[in-house]
Amino acid sequence: MQSRLVIGISSRALFNLNESHKIFEAEGVEAYRNHQIENENVVLEPGEAFNLVRKILRINELYDYQRIEVVLLSRNTADTGLRIFNSIEDHKLNITRAVFCGGQSPYRYVKSFGVGLFLSSDSSDVELAIKNRVPAARIVTNKTRQIADDNILKIAFDGDSVIFSDEAEKIFHEKGLHAFLESEKNNTQILSEGPFKSFLIELNKLQAELDEEGCPIRTALVTARSAPSHTRVIKTLRKWNVRVDESLFLGGMNKTDFLKSFGADIFFDDQILNIDEAQKDISSGHVIYGVKNQ
Repeated sequence: MQSRLVIGISSRALFNLNESHKIFEAEGVEAYRNHQIENENVVLEPGEAFNLVRKILRINELYDYQRIEVVLLSRNTADTGLRIFNSIEDHKLNITRAVFCGGQSPYRYVKSFGVGLFLSSDSSDVELAIKNRVPAARIVTNKTRQIADDNILKIAFDGDSVIFSDEAEKIFHEKGLHAFLESEKNNTQILSEGPFKSFLIELNKLQAELDEEGCPIRTALVTARSAPSHTRVIKTLRKWNVRVDESLFLGGMNKTDFLKSFGADIFFDDQILNIDEAQKDISSGHVIYGVKNQ
């Protein structure tokens, strides 16, 4: 059986729907519906996750089948969603499957599609997905990004509460830095898995299938950890037989400049302070999980 990675994305993550969303909030459903119908042939501008989706879909050109599928999961109705499908076609994105839920959460279709990553602008949908062990993040909207010309997909992850569980972060949160460092130094157990472990494994599978020199995927671990707390991270990834291409142990330094140097297409982090800083320059996904989000 051919392996396939399915990515679910909301319409507001894929396209810039800020104008129409403002109409919805200010004037209600009917005004929103009329606006979308009147403008259904006006092509939507790319949203925060557009570049990520475009690069992901390009990877299929290296296969003789659709190795990665992107499905649209939307709170729109099919009537108002016609503009979204028209825009998908105009931007030449190979997205053919969609669910329009008429104002209800599309989350309940995540499992039906076998989604391995869910990106949405709706916090409640993201929380539901993570609670049900689906990697998910709230796409933070800032402005339409300049679309990069290179074909390399670059994804950056925080460590604790993203790839790993929040077990170590709880100690830092409750007892402080000294207790955290002592715990990490004395703890020989590997870290428990976090919400994005399975997605990182899927990226590893893709990398293993493709030519190493020309592989269009690069990953980075960008963490506030530093020595000696790096050891447990490295041993955990080794035990899982999972690799990241670049590992940045920043010891509490601001992550944004490093993410820009890496050239991240998207950055996943559990702490909203890091996301708010990074999203000024990098498309960012808030992973609503762990002690920092309680």
